[in-house]
Amino acid sequence: MDVPSMERENLLMPEVIRCLRNLGGIASRNQVVNELKEAADIIPEDYIDFYRESKHTGNSYKPFNFQYNYAVKHLAYAGFVELPKRGTIKLTEKGRSVDLESFDSEEMVRKISEPIFQEKSQKKSKKVSTSSELEEINEDDDSVSQEDQWKEKLINALKGFSPQKFELFARSLVNAMGVDIDEKIGIKYIADGGLDGFGYITSDDFRTTRVAIQAKRWEGKVSSPEIDKFRGAMDKFNAEFGIFITTSAFTRDAIAASREGTRVITLINGDKIADLVAQHELYVTPVTTYVLDDDFYFEKN
Repeated sequence: MDVPSMERENLLMPEVIRCLRNLGGIASRNQVVNELKEAADIIPEDYIDFYRESKHTGNSYKPFNFQYNYAVKHLAYAGFVELPKRGTIKLTEKGRSVDLESFDSEEMVRKISEPIFQEKSQKKSKKVSTSSELEEINEDDDSVSQEDQWKEKLINALKGFSPQKFELFARSLVNAMGVDIDEKIGIKYIADGGLDGFGYITSDDFRTTRVAIQAKRWEGKVSSPEIDKFRGAMDKFNAEFGIFITTSAFTRDAIAASREGTRVITLINGDKIADLVAQHELYVTPVTTYVLDDDFYFEKN
């Protein structure tokens, strides 16, 4: 975890392009991060989910988010990707056709993007062009974005829940996703057969599926043995489908284990929890904000 920020950004740039290609050329920022976790051996999966405490605010944050967001910004300024709307990354023709085997982040990206960064930072009277500089100034600055800030605040709050309250939250979340919760299975806070919830979901063609729910308020990553144990609990109640929710993340082995056999288990990590909370407005209030057009408002006279 002691790799310099700029070097980490440079490593990320071709991997972001590679992941976007795997995802069809356009994807959300979170989809690219998940692809990096699963496919990019060059970025340690433990580092992606590593939290650090801010010296300024005392809040927890992910250093990776700074480096990832800056890597994406550099790629956008250099013309390899576009950002058509908030939270979405799209490959350009340049990004689709570049040879990643000979990709040089310094020569092919930074030589183009750094002058743009400098120009924009001068307009704002703040010269910041690397994630390490941003961390030194303010861990809550705009590179991580308001969206990332509230998500991390949400995850920190969920980690502070009691096990019972977190299980209650998890059931309310899957209920908002369309699962009809069974009031008899998995809702008592005693030995419940290894489940934290159970329910039924009906598809558009009126097929009803039994759904088992597992909720883990963990600090460390969920590993494959936990997935195997959950699948055993699913067997007890003849569940055809499983949803495993955690405030942390899943190891690559756990992701692979969830896809084995005839009953795939849906994995919901901390980032996905935040996306679903926003989508279903679960105990949150949406707020509209605006971003100033730098080229207009901060134009040099």
